[in-house]
Amino acid sequence: MAQKTTIQLESNLVSPSYTKGHPEIYVVSAPSGTGKTTLNRRLIAEHPQIQLTVSHTTRKQRAGEKNGDHYWFVSPEAFQALLAKNAMLEHANVHGAYYGTSLHEIERIQAQNCAVLLEIDVQGWQQVRSKIPSATALLIIPPSMHVLWQRLSERKTDTPEQTWKRFQNARAEIQECEYFQYFIVNDSLEIAYQELEGLLVKKAPPALSHAQGLAHCRKLLQEFDSAPEIQQLKVQYGAPSTALPR
Repeated sequence: MAQKTTIQLESNLVSPSYTKGHPEIYVVSAPSGTGKTTLNRRLIAEHPQIQLTVSHTTRKQRAGEKNGDHYWFVSPEAFQALLAKNAMLEHANVHGAYYGTSLHEIERIQAQNCAVLLEIDVQGWQQVRSKIPSATALLIIPPSMHVLWQRLSERKTDTPEQTWKRFQNARAEIQECEYFQYFIVNDSLEIAYQELEGLLVKKAPPALSHAQGLAHCRKLLQEFDSAPEIQQLKVQYGAPSTALPR
């Protein structure tokens, strides 16, 4: 039987109803380039008892995007109204557009007696963890920063400067590792999926202990700060900022 997940809300927050059970809530975060989206999409396709939340956004809908599938597309005024009602579980302003997960999304999925999968960044988890302390939080990390830089560079969808920014963001996100319960090193997409499925569906023990996961994260941070090839990138593109970006 799924574990009951409670959401702790302040007295002035909108409280969603959970009349049809309280399945588990999973949070999966990861830096760009670690395969998070691919892994999560396969998980929900093979295990329909787990559903992915759909975020709200005020950015314009792009060609091929479906409302309620890729995002819930809303006006800035509608998003502000949700914020005024404290109806958002987490949110951020990214390059002038708002993104966030509504409490109604949690209610919508749990009303179907399905477990909730939150695919949010580390900053989003910082907002959520005080509200859902019983959520299971998992961080997907690369085998090395060298490999992560290669993966980001091979995408060919960003400029070199944008790729460097994503790489900086990865360091800031990995630095927040202590707030996660489980870790998956994506060195092989298939093995990483088996570990994700094992943790969230089969309730198998993690391949990495919490201490081992933290140790790997510290190793990644040390590599970013001291590896000669990354120091060359810093000279070329500029030293990383200290703030945790969205």
